[in-house]
Amino acid sequence: MFHLACRQKEVEVISHLLSTFKKDKISFHYFKNFEELLTLSQRYHLDLILLAGAGDFMAELEMARAIKNHIFLAVIPTILYHPEPSEHLMISGYQNGADGFLYGEWKEKLFQVQLRSAAERTNRDISFNPSTWLPGPGLIEKEIQRLIDMRAEFSVCYADIDDFKPYNDYYGYYYGDRVIRLTARIIRDGVYDICHEGFVGHIGGDDYIFIIPADIVDNVCQSIIKVFDTLIPYRYPEEDRKRGNITTQNRKGETETFGFLSISIAVINCRPGQFSHVGELSHMLADLKKYSKSIEGSNYVYERRKKY
Repeated sequence: MFHLACRQKEVEVISHLLSTFKKDKISFHYFKNFEELLTLSQRYHLDLILLAGAGDFMAELEMARAIKNHIFLAVIPTILYHPEPSEHLMISGYQNGADGFLYGEWKEKLFQVQLRSAAERTNRDISFNPSTWLPGPGLIEKEIQRLIDMRAEFSVCYADIDDFKPYNDYYGYYYGDRVIRLTARIIRDGVYDICHEGFVGHIGGDDYIFIIPADIVDNVCQSIIKVFDTLIPYRYPEEDRKRGNITTQNRKGETETFGFLSISIAVINCRPGQFSHVGELSHMLADLKKYSKSIEGSNYVYERRKKY
């Protein structure tokens, strides 16, 4: 279901919208002020906001600016419509955060495509992790299911940073995020240097997925581990680097000494017809990841079982 929020003033667009999207499964929501829009966003997953008006358009520009200054509303594409805007007004619209500006006589087919494209582009962008700009869980799941449905032969590799939480707690989220982004680059480069057709995704936190042909798994994993183990010591201050460890609390709240971060990679070689859906594969990966993390230091391990 496509949810579109609309505010109109001194110009009629609701009837146009109903006609434009009459064949689509779209839910329209109308609001008069910012508070009503905020309430709508809390009740529904809004795909698009349309602000329509004529005249000086100042209220619409202020509304657009308020939307883009709000931490939750800012991610929703906001489109402006004015029947006869000046060039200055259109420039002001974009300067106040508008993601698009429709103008002139209502062009049903053209505006439908523009509005839908704005919403779909934003939904696609949200599917990428904002820290690493790698595909997130939704796109990872789609890619794996696509390969399963194709009855392709491929390997799924689940990479995870060992003892990341103590590091993040000890140095703070800023330095933790730098490690997250560094690891993403290491994995991405390790995959694409050997396989341009590979897929690299970021599940979230310190968990990553990459999908490659089975015959290059050893080369890719060994490359990733080598680069990670070479660079990660430089993510520690010189004093801690010389000592080779940090002392902080573990997950149980007990004081513990931790060595440098390492990376564990769980690998499943998928044969045609071995799995029917992502859930089966995900279950095995999670189980195998626990085993790989139980091994000290950076490593990669293969799943030897055929299936649960």
